Amino acid sequence: MEAAPYHDDVAAGPPGGACVWTRASDGARLRVALWPKDGAAGTLVMFPGRTEYVEKYSDAAREMADRGWAAAAIDWRGQGLSDRTGHARHVGHVEEFDEFQLDVEALAAVLEARGMPRPWHLLAHSMGGLIGLRTLLRDAARPAPRFERAAFSGPMWGLPLPPARRIVAGVISSAARLAKMAGRETPGSGAVRDPVGQPFEGNLLTSDPEMFAWMKRQLAAHPDLALGGPSLGWLWAALREMREVQGLTSPEVPCLTVLGSEERIVDPDAVRDRMARWPGGRLMEVEGARHEALMEMPQTRRAVFDALDSHLRG
Repeated sequence: MEAAPYHDDVAAGPPGGACVWTRASDGARLRVALWPKDGAAGTLVMFPGRTEYVEKYSDAAREMADRGWAAAAIDWRGQGLSDRTGHARHVGHVEEFDEFQLDVEALAAVLEARGMPRPWHLLAHSMGGLIGLRTLLRDAARPAPRFERAAFSGPMWGLPLPPARRIVAGVISSAARLAKMAGRETPGSGAVRDPVGQPFEGNLLTSDPEMFAWMKRQLAAHPDLALGGPSLGWLWAALREMREVQGLTSPEVPCLTVLGSEERIVDPDAVRDRMARWPGGRLMEVEGARHEALMEMPQTRRAVFDALDSHLRG
């Protein structure tokens, strides 16, 4: 595992943070960030959302380091500095969501090789929440599950699409796969480019202008981190994965899920439905928070990270 770039100039992580390269079993090169901590209570393993990258999670790593935890995060394939497909670089693309599980295996191997302290706990945001739910469901079949506890932030367990639009999205994305056009950007998705060039007013991510400006500075300083809309292939794979996991029984892992009252990017009803049938699960609805509850106003962030710390300590 050779050293990988870590953009400390725009990160807010605790001392000692660094990145390494690793490879998934299919050869995809991935970037993993590690924030070790002496005497840590364990390691918080962070699964980012779509368009995201490890520097964006450095603030969460610092918050949790202040509470006694080590942390790690990954650039999923197709985003950040990890390998992107041969399609246009700004288009986030995968053929199947199972590809992300190869990334999870590679991440776990890095954690093991670097001796990141146990127990390991999962914190998954947005698209990472869908990946994380599948990971926990698969881990349930292992003799020794890797994650002792789990937490989610605005998990993508459903999208707020009207039924007619959902049908259209499924038909168009399926047709694109058949026509071998799955790598094309989903029509109308260019406006989601995250979030450089976008005004603070009306954004769906955070009500904190300072955190929004920090995200913009990261991408302005390092435009290679930026990502535009999803491909039609990603859309097809995401709709299929959400449909498949929807009917599955929740894993028996203690779980805390944070949901903003102003959530507009994922479907809040899908989150509430899942948490209502999660044994040992707790739903924390945060008044005034948008999609990025981990990057909200300071008092909100403090309450969320305190709740996360309490949950992980059992």
